[in-house]
Amino acid sequence: MAGYRAEDDYDYLFKLVLIGDSGVGKSNLLSRFTRNEFSLESKSTIGVEFATKSLNVDGKVIKAQIWDTAGQERYRAITSAYYRGAVGALLVYDVTRHSTFENVERWLKELRDHTDPNIVVMLIGNKSDLRHLVAVSTEDGKSFAERESLFFMETSALEATNVDNAFSEILTQIYRIVSKKAMDSADDGAASTIPAKGEKIDVGKDVSAMKSVGCCSS
Repeated sequence: MAGYRAEDDYDYLFKLVLIGDSGVGKSNLLSRFTRNEFSLESKSTIGVEFATKSLNVDGKVIKAQIWDTAGQERYRAITSAYYRGAVGALLVYDVTRHSTFENVERWLKELRDHTDPNIVVMLIGNKSDLRHLVAVSTEDGKSFAERESLFFMETSALEATNVDNAFSEILTQIYRIVSKKAMDSADDGAASTIPAKGEKIDVGKDVSAMKSVGCCSS
């Protein structure tokens, strides 16, 4: 996407974080979205990795800087600092392992402890291709998302199902919040608050007004 523009030519830079238990498929979601690759042999991430990808939203080039953290407990000290500056998060669980869904609440609390409480969050039920092993129903994922005002989608990094949709949706929502903030400021007669290239976007309390539960799994 946006291949006609230079790599550093973008209108907005948004930092996203991938969080969730080890082995839920965060790294494969990242590689599927940014490089259209999937590896059955992928090892657990140690520390932090990140990748970037640009896409077009309403005629603007949005560059996503996506951070992938280790899900293992022993790396938690490394990952706490990495939330800084994030305006969106994809909170991932494995639909075939109920324990990873049970831990979503803890991840969400940690995320909200380290970021603006109104950060845009999408709950991702990954590995939807393993339908015969499903331990967490779509309804359970959806109702948790509704309760916590999160967007929700089920994905398969293996089959590339909804991966682009999930990232595009969260980036679009963040962009709309930022745009609305800029327009509201302009309406108030204030100076435009459209951020400079690469400036940290603080979505602040405008997010809560814009949130609704996203749809849906296919």
